[in-house]
Amino acid sequence: MSDFDYDLFVIGGGSGGVRAARVAAGEADAKVAIAEESRFGGTCVIRGCVPKKLMVFASGYGEMIADARAFGWDVGEGDFDWKSFQSKLSDELDRLEGVYQRLIDNSGVDRFDQRAIVKDAHTVELADGTTKSAKHILIATGGHPVRPDLENANLGIVSDDIFDLPELPKTILIIGGGYIACEFAGVFNGLGVETTQYYRGAQILRGFDEEARGLIAEEMKTNGVDLHCGTDIIEMSEAEGGIRVKATNGTERVFDKVLFATGRVPNTKGMGLEDADVNLGRKGEIQVDAYSQTNVPSIYAIGDVTDRVNLTPVAIREGMAFVETVFKGNPTKPDHDLIPTAIFTQPEMGTIGIAEEDAEEPIEVYATSFKAMHSAFAGRSDRVMMKLIVSQESRKVLGCHIVAPNAGEMIQLAGIAIKMGATKEDFDRTVAVHPTMAEELVTMREPVRRT
Repeated sequence: MSDFDYDLFVIGGGSGGVRAARVAAGEADAKVAIAEESRFGGTCVIRGCVPKKLMVFASGYGEMIADARAFGWDVGEGDFDWKSFQSKLSDELDRLEGVYQRLIDNSGVDRFDQRAIVKDAHTVELADGTTKSAKHILIATGGHPVRPDLENANLGIVSDDIFDLPELPKTILIIGGGYIACEFAGVFNGLGVETTQYYRGAQILRGFDEEARGLIAEEMKTNGVDLHCGTDIIEMSEAEGGIRVKATNGTERVFDKVLFATGRVPNTKGMGLEDADVNLGRKGEIQVDAYSQTNVPSIYAIGDVTDRVNLTPVAIREGMAFVETVFKGNPTKPDHDLIPTAIFTQPEMGTIGIAEEDAEEPIEVYATSFKAMHSAFAGRSDRVMMKLIVSQESRKVLGCHIVAPNAGEMIQLAGIAIKMGATKEDFDRTVAVHPTMAEELVTMREPVRRT
């Protein structure tokens, strides 16, 4: 008979926490509980990846209608109905939350639909005042968007608020240059909202390949986003008809909405972690070792709350590695190397491995930019880009960067080869699939430069 109520208590019902709870209960026969104060599914399912991607889909249909005419279809203009989309979106998120809840219940995991905090190394306190003891505690509470330290910043919205807007604004200012800011700039622009974006840095999408992010910025402007780099907000105030914003570029304008996409922080505030002597970092992130263990041996953390690699599939992998380590006796470190990812900007970007600028050894760069067949026929000017970073010594492909429609789909498949250690010659030996955009990945014969 265990001295604890549970072998594992998971705090946080997002993708990582739910996967860890289910696998521990189902495959390791552990007695498991999970608590979630908001909605099961977490950021990704409820207020992040899933609804955002559905909005990306919705925002692309205006261009598709124009393309359909170019391809000979007799199609009318049509209008976007925000209320209709929003209702369908709400139904879909409810469905997905129900799926998560059923997965938990069918795994034999005890589910608590309320907030939980850490009392000590082996005790969790629920919002109703009850306490539960656990041999192991796993914290998977994710993160949340923050507003800048600016007077009247409360007048602006953050990404969590977008899906509940009562109506689409006619004008919007987006502050930030990361992938969330750029994705929503494309979304609102595609839905017919007059979209302006300010970013204080020299170029959007800092940390990604310079050539790729430069092309995305150019295409965003061509598509209608009024993008201003090297520009920040100085002050904002209420005004008739919206929010008055004064910027460092000397402009002063009124917008219906201002969206802050200027960063996210881990959800650790008020969690009792300091009282339990769990070490936190500068942003409030839970500090863990390679096995996701904190300095308190019985407490582990995974996902965005650790601020390692803030991606849903990574949180899931971390959760599974945790179960292997703690409940299956198979010490497993989550693999954070060569993670493929997609940025659902318009145009979309898929990327894996190093950017050209980050190479620490002699490299060859293979790159091409061209008009895709579909776009050229439709009379559009947008371009796509394919780029491979290759080690001169080992010939391994160290990085792949794609800016193109469905780049996320392409990078998932290219990522398998690159993760396996494919060389440039392996790519060259692969027969091209014609006519496709992706065939360019295996037809680039000569490097454009060596560094």
